[in-house]
Amino acid sequence: MLQYADDTVFFCEANVKSIFNIKAALNCFELASGLKVNFMKSKLGGVGLKQISIQRFATILNCEVMTIPSVYLGLPIRGCHKKKEFWAGVINRVKRRLSSWKGRLLSMVGQICLIKSVLSSIPLFYLSLFKMPVGVANEIVSIQRNFLWG
Repeated sequence: MLQYADDTVFFCEANVKSIFNIKAALNCFELASGLKVNFMKSKLGGVGLKQISIQRFATILNCEVMTIPSVYLGLPIRGCHKKKEFWAGVINRVKRRLSSWKGRLLSMVGQICLIKSVLSSIPLFYLSLFKMPVGVANEIVSIQRNFLWG
């Protein structure tokens, strides 16, 4: 389970028992908190499942079926996270934030602060769901080094 503000993502095995357990947990949340889960705004998606199974699970939860590829809170839900192409958006954002002209306008301490803030903010959200390949991590480190040392 991942939570961000008022959004929650559940991961479970693809079986009816798991879907009923999620529904029961959400119903318990409603009873305990007095809040209401809007199942009509909720979406269910599956990777490697037949569409009929996904539709059956969505019917149980009374929610929509999520189409893949999709975007969740700015995070792409598609493709293989083990491939470099998946991480191209992250790498491009890091490059844009750490452009060389910004480095010339900052002191060494300012450059290090910018590197640390970019390192912690851009890839971190992706890393909450996906394991970053070593080659992508090395490329981000290389971009940071080039920014710092020109």
